[in-house]
Amino acid sequence: MVEWITSDGLTDYDEAVTFMENRVAAIASGKAEECIWLVEHPPLYTAGTSAKREDLTDPDRFPVYESKRGGQYTYHGPGQRVVYVMLDVGKRGRDVRRFVQQLEQWVILTLEQFNITGHIREGRVGVWVERDDKPLTALGAKAEDKIAAIGIRLRKWISFHGISINLDPDLSHFDGIVPCGITEHGVTSLVDLGLPVSMPDVDVALHHGFGQVFETD
Repeated sequence: MVEWITSDGLTDYDEAVTFMENRVAAIASGKAEECIWLVEHPPLYTAGTSAKREDLTDPDRFPVYESKRGGQYTYHGPGQRVVYVMLDVGKRGRDVRRFVQQLEQWVILTLEQFNITGHIREGRVGVWVERDDKPLTALGAKAEDKIAAIGIRLRKWISFHGISINLDPDLSHFDGIVPCGITEHGVTSLVDLGLPVSMPDVDVALHHGFGQVFETD
């Protein structure tokens, strides 16, 4: 069984990390079920284990938290669904690469329910969408924007941190960092793509997509 928790309002980042640390320990010791936790945060930046200081271009704009998840700098804020994923990867095959691919597929299936095609690109973490409404790149390729970020950590084969999907965040808030260290592509959201989707709509889609990816083995 996987417990789903949805928090209303804005969740303090330090409180979220403390909750995850405690829950991961409880799952590892067999004292708690696996958990998916859906939250929103106040505006903040997090630095993953690969973050480069020069990619924090406006360090005084929002609070900056050192995170032990994989990846580089990421923004969290209102209008973004953050999904903290506390699952027992040890019982799910002990294959970290496959687990990350499952998270990517989960996001893609969630977006599909809103008729958005998400893409995975080699060398670029996260989920991307092609922008037919933007000019072609200098190399003649379609412009692409990031709509979801992925960054996890494992402890005793239990995952934590997770994914974030942009519904309607203030996209200008991403200007204070180089998101995930990538300068040649932008950031988008469901509303930016012309889809006024609500947070409950996305939560329903996440539930459905999770079942397709993680409960079919």
